[in-house]
This record gives sequence, structure tokens and C-alpha cells, in this order.
Amino acid sequence: MFYGPFVIGKTDLSGDGRLLTDAIGIGVLTRVLHRDLVDEVLARTGRTEQRKRLLPARVVVYLVLAMTLYANEAYEEVTRRLVHGLIGLKGWRTEWVVPTDGAISQARTRLGAEPLKELFNRAAVPVARPGADSAFFAGKRVMAIDGVVLDVPDTPANAEAFGYSGKANTNRSAFPQVRVVTLSEVGTHATIGADLDAISVGERTLAGEVIATYLDEDMLLLADRGFYSYDMWVQATGTGADVLWRVSDTLELPVLRWLPDGSYLSEILPPKIKAAIKRTGRSALGDATRIGVRVIEYMVQGRGGDTTTIRLVSTIDYDRGFATPLAAVYAERWEHELIFDEIETHQMHPSKVLRSRTPELVKQEIWAYLLTHYAIRVFMAEAAEDLGDDPDRISFLRSIRVIRRQVDDQAGFSPLTPGPRHR
Repeated sequence: MFYGPFVIGKTDLSGDGRLLTDAIGIGVLTRVLHRDLVDEVLARTGRTEQRKRLLPARVVVYLVLAMTLYANEAYEEVTRRLVHGLIGLKGWRTEWVVPTDGAISQARTRLGAEPLKELFNRAAVPVARPGADSAFFAGKRVMAIDGVVLDVPDTPANAEAFGYSGKANTNRSAFPQVRVVTLSEVGTHATIGADLDAISVGERTLAGEVIATYLDEDMLLLADRGFYSYDMWVQATGTGADVLWRVSDTLELPVLRWLPDGSYLSEILPPKIKAAIKRTGRSALGDATRIGVRVIEYMVQGRGGDTTTIRLVSTIDYDRGFATPLAAVYAERWEHELIFDEIETHQMHPSKVLRSRTPELVKQEIWAYLLTHYAIRVFMAEAAEDLGDDPDRISFLRSIRVIRRQVDDQAGFSPLTPGPRHR
């Protein structure tokens, strides 16, 4: 691994003729978010600048990413941390200026959210190597989809763009809120797909966008019952992916044939067709829309001793997976909730409120959190592979502490170091 300095300064030449702004990075995370990819994204999104600035667009990208590693620090303090390692480097002139909070805020506004979103879409690719037992089932990469709600500063602009949850006179949320839905690799906790919008936009709507953009035929998608609908099932399976979803106990799933492992074959229909069949008694009305599914039901005991029935529907047939292993795979869906905990507990400010006061910068900040979390998880997956261990056994908190130390104690890196493959 290599460590990269983050340098902000005048465009003075060093002794070997390089510009200070040519040597920027955020430690080991620069392996994933390397400068060539950043420059490519900036060009693609039209953010390449024609004149030299104290804060060029590439520098601002890395600064925004660094702010998600130091969420407790003000803009200027984050900058000071990142240039601290410059003192020990030879060949660079020492005249540099720490931009003011106002200058950094203006630079963030010039950059906008689109480059960070595009950088995520280019950099965030599946991490687990094919064949890894903890990451695959029935030849498919196990993925999970879930949502989270994030609080943002209570400014008029944020309130108008994102809105509040609850009702104004009863249980309205204290802050405007953003809804985020992500698609993540269960075996490594690496998020490879996401979408976000106002709190009024439902999880299923955002999930539909995520599925359409990021799901593919090499994946097995896990989802909780809140995401199930006939239309969502059609959309997900239409990508070629397999699915393993929990559904409500009230969903009608007739037993068509029992299988040797205790699961059974059934079918799903659009709600309107079901209603028409019940009203007319004409079962043939559903012939064009019937979809065969496999149902797995089992009981789990809660902490208080109460039992709950878990009901799963899947495209995985009996020959590719027995009921008990499938139930165990679905239990891994809870790993996705740990991803949100990692971001909210270990990366964000203790208040768990984002710092950005305008909608565009809120979006930029969220994409930055997703990017740095992804890069940290790549770092952890590589460390686990080196140790011959499971990524789940590597501490996220210890990993982010190591990465912060490496940013503070920077050393040089080659900007030509190859990065990950592009999507």
C-alpha cells in the first residue's frame, strides 16, 4: 500500500518542476479514488477549470472526501490536518495558504454534487473475489438493498428541497431529511449502488432506480418485506438477477407443490388481477401474469422468547439451494444495517446531522460519505485477504483510525499508480 499527501497551496513549482496541486490524495484511499479517475470524472462532468485557482476542482474533490473522515472538524482544520505532512517533504516550497471556510464553501458550490456521484458510479464496483464463500451463493454474488433517513441542517433551502417526516402539528421531524437507498455487497459491506431524494419519495421508488441502474444477472438480491411488490419483483428479476425476499404473512401464496426440504412452489399475481379473480371466479384472468416462486417459511425466536414467522420467496430452485442454507443467507441481510451504523456512528458528527446547508451540497456530502465508506471497505477487504480472514472480523473503527493516521502522517505517492477498473 502507499500513502498520499493532500497538499493545498500556491501554484509554485517544487524543485523537480511539479506543481503542488499535482500531489494530492487521501492516504490509502487514493488507491481507489486515484487522481486520474478524478480528473476523468471532472472532465466528463464539465468541471475542468481553465484558470489556476487556490482550490482547483480536483483539490476540492479530495477535500470534500476528507471532510467525511473528519466530520467533527471545521473546513480550515481539515485542511490543516491534510497539509501537516507537507512539512516533512523535501523539494516543496513552504509558502502555502489555508483557504478560509468561505472560500472552501464557494469552491464546493462550484463543484456541485454531480462529480461526486459520477465518481461513485465509476469507482464503486463489487469487491469480493469470485468464489469467496461469504460473498456468493448458488454462483451469484449476494447483495442486499435497504434504506436510511439522514438529518440535514434546518435551513429554508434544505427544508424546501427535502421536507420533514411526520406531520407539522404532531410528530414532525426536528430536521429536514433525505432518504437514501443503497445496494451493498453482503460479504464485504461495500456499497456499489445508491440513490437519494426528498423524504417524501418512498423507499420502493428509490429502490426501483437502484435496481434498474446497478443490479445485474450475476447477483442474488436480498430485501426485506417493505420492498416487496409484484412490480418490483418483475423489475428485479428482469435484470437476470436471482432474488430472495421476505414477504408479509398476509400475502396469499397458495401451495402448488411441496418440495422435499419443506419449502413449496407457489405463484404471485398483480393485486388487481387477484381482485378480479375473486370478484368473477375466473382464474384464467391471471394466466398472462402468473409468476412461479419458491416459498420458504421458518420460525425464529426473539430475545423475549416470542417466535416470529419468516416467510421468504425466491427464484432459487430446489436443485440450486436447500431451504436451510437459503434461510441462513437471508439472515445475512442484517449485515446491510451495519453499513449505515458504520457511517452514522463512526464517520458522521456525533449529532448525526450533515454539515451542508444547501441541497446541492447535501447531495455532494452524501455521495462523499458513500465514496469514503466504500474505499475504507476496500482497504478492509484487502487487509482481510492478506490475513486469510473474513472481512467481517476486521474492525471498521480500527480501520478508519488507521486511515486517519495515514492521512495525518502522509508520504509521497506516484499519481500514476493504477486504480480499480472502471464501471
